[in-house]
Amino acid sequence: MRMRKTLLFFDRDFRDNGPEYEPLLDRGDTDDDWLSSRPSQQFNVVRRVYQQDVLNKDADYQVPDKPLSYRCKKAVQNCGFGECLLNSVPIARWLPRYSAGRDLVGDLVAGATTAVMHIPQGMAYALLAEVPPIVGLYMAFFPVLIYVIFGTSPHVSMGTFAVACLMAGKVVTQYSTHPDYANLMNATTNVTAGGIIAAPQYTPLQVLSIVCLSVGFFQVIMWMLRLGAVSTLLSEPLVSGFTTAASFQVLASQLKDLFGVKIRKTGPDYKVVLTVIEVVKNLPNLNWAAVIISAITCLIIALNNEILKPIVSKVSRVPVPVELLAIVAGTLVSSLASLNEQFGITLVGHIPTGLPVPEVPPIELFPSVALDAFTITMVTYTISMSMALIFASKEKYEIDANQELLALGASNVFGSFFGCAPICASLSRSYIQYQAGSKTGVTTVVSASLIVCVLLWVGPFFERLPRCVLASIIVVSLKGMFMQVKELRKFWLLSKLDAIVWLVTFLTTVLINIDIGLAAGLLASVGTLFCRSQKPYTCLLGRVLDTDLYLDTKRYRAAEEIPGIKIFHYCGGLNFASKNLFRSTLFRKIGYLKPADTAQEEDNLTKSESFEWDPTIGHRVQCVIIDATALSYVDAPGIRSLVAAQRELAASAITVLLAGANGPVLEMINRYNSLESEQLQLDTFPTVHDAVVYYKILTSRKDEPALTIVS
Repeated sequence: MRMRKTLLFFDRDFRDNGPEYEPLLDRGDTDDDWLSSRPSQQFNVVRRVYQQDVLNKDADYQVPDKPLSYRCKKAVQNCGFGECLLNSVPIARWLPRYSAGRDLVGDLVAGATTAVMHIPQGMAYALLAEVPPIVGLYMAFFPVLIYVIFGTSPHVSMGTFAVACLMAGKVVTQYSTHPDYANLMNATTNVTAGGIIAAPQYTPLQVLSIVCLSVGFFQVIMWMLRLGAVSTLLSEPLVSGFTTAASFQVLASQLKDLFGVKIRKTGPDYKVVLTVIEVVKNLPNLNWAAVIISAITCLIIALNNEILKPIVSKVSRVPVPVELLAIVAGTLVSSLASLNEQFGITLVGHIPTGLPVPEVPPIELFPSVALDAFTITMVTYTISMSMALIFASKEKYEIDANQELLALGASNVFGSFFGCAPICASLSRSYIQYQAGSKTGVTTVVSASLIVCVLLWVGPFFERLPRCVLASIIVVSLKGMFMQVKELRKFWLLSKLDAIVWLVTFLTTVLINIDIGLAAGLLASVGTLFCRSQKPYTCLLGRVLDTDLYLDTKRYRAAEEIPGIKIFHYCGGLNFASKNLFRSTLFRKIGYLKPADTAQEEDNLTKSESFEWDPTIGHRVQCVIIDATALSYVDAPGIRSLVAAQRELAASAITVLLAGANGPVLEMINRYNSLESEQLQLDTFPTVHDAVVYYKILTSRKDEPALTIVS
């Protein structure tokens, strides 16, 4: 049917009309002045009223053709080959362009500053992993050098991180044997009375090394499969709730050293609650010397962070290394006052000099630790990516999510041969490194060079360091994560569902277990997605007078419904999960389902049954236009629900039109029609206004009186 031309009116800035309006700008007014004096301009657009198939023909619509060769090439590229091989070593790109005059000073200062922070934090966080403090310094040297080669973020400080070390320490506690017990077993026999060889005994370092290797293995596999976007599975409320709860787990693990008490070993579940109970039971046995040292250390570090650091930051990029000063002072006081002999203060103990000999992790433990390692993989990658993106946004450079998987994976695989824990970016160190003027990965090389000096010569100096000093450093450093509790209010105001995810993750992690808490948070996040898919935004649209704008009649009072036409707007996907919701919402909005007279219903009638069919809808509504501009996806069950809805409305003499559907949706409908006998036969239009004008012209022609010829 040939349609007559129609005038469509739009509110637009007058300058879209071309040069004939340009002289109006020569009055000396600014754009803001002109727009405020003339808030809207009107011009006419003359075009034909398009149906979708006519528009496709006029605009030369073509389904994108992807031949087999193209898809094979794309698959090879996405699997980590081809171009990806060239980009897999970022150092080859930035190192040749390195400018010593521009970058060296900032890298030297930032590297030295970061190394000073690595020493106390590395030694302290290693205790969370249930291994000697020297392991924290190994983590600041071996894996970070590999990250310099493969990583894409020059500003993040990789190494120890409280949450990652705590999660690794849980596995170490579960599968390692206490050294004294292991020596006793080796001194007796490896064969039981029945002739069966006893189970192998693993040291904490061996268990930690296989955990690190497993994490690296998972990260490399994810890189090969191009799964860099998997970090988005952990939503912001989940990560916030999880890290906040993990900080309480870390605090609970340090209570025994803070108060100098010995408590019995607790199981992996309900650890926070059981540890607090044990500490309370042992309050009469407090080591008051340890309590005093802990209190003084915490107070000094807290005062520095809250008062001195902001003042120093205004005059110097290098902060006061109060943590390093604390461990040096603690070591000197312990040596001079014989704190261990006089007051029973627990010390760090033996610290070997030199670099460790590489050792192959016990591969046979991989099946046992695989699940825990995958959990650590997800957490460390998500946190590291989040921090890298923060600095990338500030400095305007790109972070390759897949390349970061390779960088972390290769670093962890290499570090596992030296007994390291899985590495992760540290927010506090990264922020200090950035503030100190870090420019490139040379910062990490400088930091690692200083750390190796400590490993070779300075290590034994810290053997007399009280463990309560390291525990104090850990506790004070958790302040930032503790303060994340305030984010619950923000999530509650933004979305109640996000607040529920935060609460579920936090409470489960604190009260039960880290792994169970993360799993509960994931389930809660998936549940919120399902809930949101079951509550899509729907409304009836009305036209703003003398425009082609159609807006929500409940939100815009100037939008008025067109008599006899109902325009139904649906936002979201139409699939097997939402098809029934779409159908019922459509019928309720247009008035086909009307509220029942509840006075005549029984008392046990449910809310979903409080609607009844209105057979007289055809007298009020003659046309229903489905606005599909926000319809993101449709599958076969969704199209089938459209077919059923159209047939029900057609039985009441109501015309159904589809407007604004995108190309993939229309292509899916065409594929469905070519395969199914019950086809969806709808007139489709590029815009709602095209559909409205088309229907009005159609009805006006039907109403024209027939000509009678009298002979």
